[in-house]
Amino acid sequence: MVRHHQPRKGSVAFSPRKRAAKETPRIKSWPADDEPKLLGLAGYKVGMTHTLIVDNDKNSPTNGMEIFAPVTVLEVPPIVVMGIRAYEKTTDGLKVITEVIADNLDKELSRKITLPKDYDKSKAIAKIQETLEETEDIKVLVHTNPKLASVPKKKPEIFECGIGGETPEEKLNAAIELLGNEIKANEIFSDGQFVDSIGITKGKGFQGPVKRWGIRIQYGKAARSSKKRHIGSLGPWTPSRTMWTVPQAGQMGYHKRTEYNKKILKIGDASEVDQINPEGGFIKYGLVKNDYILVKGSLQGPSKRLIILRKPMRAHRKSNDAPQINHISTKSKQGV
Repeated sequence: MVRHHQPRKGSVAFSPRKRAAKETPRIKSWPADDEPKLLGLAGYKVGMTHTLIVDNDKNSPTNGMEIFAPVTVLEVPPIVVMGIRAYEKTTDGLKVITEVIADNLDKELSRKITLPKDYDKSKAIAKIQETLEETEDIKVLVHTNPKLASVPKKKPEIFECGIGGETPEEKLNAAIELLGNEIKANEIFSDGQFVDSIGITKGKGFQGPVKRWGIRIQYGKAARSSKKRHIGSLGPWTPSRTMWTVPQAGQMGYHKRTEYNKKILKIGDASEVDQINPEGGFIKYGLVKNDYILVKGSLQGPSKRLIILRKPMRAHRKSNDAPQINHISTKSKQGV
């Protein structure tokens, strides 16, 4: 009998597959940008629908034709710049020198952190300006406004966001101007722009090797002791240990993942929510009340999950022109 051969099952590119530490993803890399404004934005995943758009990709065989495009809807309430951080370069990487916190912060932040009572913002700004020669980079702290969205919580998420500028001084000046202000989606991104999506995927719990890695279910005489959904061998005698490449059972899902170059089809205003809201609202989410973003294709995570959009790290040469949208479906997707 001919021996069966096939490639290994399951990519080992994301190993070990452990649960994410937090539901709010941490972004360690930000692209360089000369324009002095925020490089990222946070929104809540609403769900998916479909659109009919005119394909404007010059290299596409359907260029100029009306095509079907699945889209993900994100609700993006304004985010607030609540702090500024200055970093210095050390042998152990970037370390925080000092930071500035905005005054008159939202009281809902007390659910997340302890708000300072007696705080002199001008003194903190003067200190960060004194250390500008040692400063390698400037970043800002922002918080979300979940109480404005259809998300059943009031506690804001806090994450660090990059800011554009050629020099640390330019970044600092832009950050001081934005400190304490609300920033909307159309102030950061534009229609047709490509962005990176960072978020935590759906959690699927403890799963076996067949579902987790896609290994073949054993057949015939290979299935010993009526067990079929397990691997045939944990590895060779030498080396006398189980290699990390062996597909085994464990945590599946709830991992931090980044999807590159997702196209924004439309940034809608709060006054235009009737164009996307189905009758009765989106399944497992409800009605969109704020500004929204339509992203072409699917995004990671379930409904109500926080998704951070970032300016692209691996920008390609495709057109950033926004396509013409002829139709947005508002039919409920129950049972789809």
